[in-house]
Amino acid sequence: MSTEGAQRHIVILGAGVIGMTIAHVISTRYPSKYKITIVARDMPEDFTSQAFASPWAGANWSPFGYEENSYRRELATFNKFWDMQLTGLVHVVPYRIYIPAEPTEEMLYFKELFKFLPPEELPEGMKAGVIFDTITVNPEQYLPWLRLQLLNFGVTFVRRKVQGLDEAADLAGENGIIVNATGLGAKSLIGVEDEKVYPIRGQTIIVHAPGIKERAECFALPLVGVSSDDVTYAIPRPSPDEHVLIGGTYQKHNWDTSVDFTAAQRMWDTAVKYMPALKSEKNSVIRHNVGLRPAREGGARIEVELVSFPVNRDFMYGHSARQTRGTLSVVHAYGFGGTGYQCSWGAAEEAVDLIQSIA
Repeated sequence: MSTEGAQRHIVILGAGVIGMTIAHVISTRYPSKYKITIVARDMPEDFTSQAFASPWAGANWSPFGYEENSYRRELATFNKFWDMQLTGLVHVVPYRIYIPAEPTEEMLYFKELFKFLPPEELPEGMKAGVIFDTITVNPEQYLPWLRLQLLNFGVTFVRRKVQGLDEAADLAGENGIIVNATGLGAKSLIGVEDEKVYPIRGQTIIVHAPGIKERAECFALPLVGVSSDDVTYAIPRPSPDEHVLIGGTYQKHNWDTSVDFTAAQRMWDTAVKYMPALKSEKNSVIRHNVGLRPAREGGARIEVELVSFPVNRDFMYGHSARQTRGTLSVVHAYGFGGTGYQCSWGAAEEAVDLIQSIA
């Protein structure tokens, strides 16, 4: 398996943070065993595309609630990012989370990282709060870094819209392996068509705030009495441009990618209340963002499926359009919702373990 001719071909569908991190783990664990091709309609440099989630993410690490598989992936990812500080890609900042109800054990499943805030430091309407050191990355730096790493490893990127697993199977060839990291695309990808997949709409504001990252903390709190879909957070980003990301919304099953300026005003008003340094005349709004987090009922899917080919619809392609016959293994890795970056390294390691288990 050490020569290129003997390499098994892995075709990864999706060039978001999950797909590229899987490629990175494969490349570093098994540098000569596999030939890797990433196939995607949207590439890491497509920062204005709303067709995939990775460019729009807050890309910080913040506990959402306990689930055994997520806990394992999040812990592995936190440790990986923590060790990457010297790259300059990872920014470590204090993070405050305010809680509108009495905290439960499930809410505090990373409690070894937390310090509880005294009552006098809690915003009005909040019952509890914690502070801890966390990490954040800037997608506009991190995604190109991942891509460059992969190119140096010999990974091939192909820009192509793939409508079904048959096309991926043709690219993978005999005895190839397909990795499905298509996010929301798993809902319509022929051969997968997962009806459990749904979007969670997120809206944010990018602010140019010179010098703020040296003195500002991240924070997150619900907007009590406004909407259960709203949560305000502010995240200073590692960037020579000194940006702060302000969010946001958490609107399940909402496919709208247009900017809601009423919601944007609510975010801004709350953010400047708890981060007064944002009011400086030196600061300016760079842009308003809307992205769709790729969620899935029941949680993320990481598993191997043995698929029989062809799976295409004859009326779409014609009887002879697809070449692959027989079975190939498909490793699914999608449905992470708002935890794509937060779970990325742990999820990638899990997916690569599955790839290695395929005979």
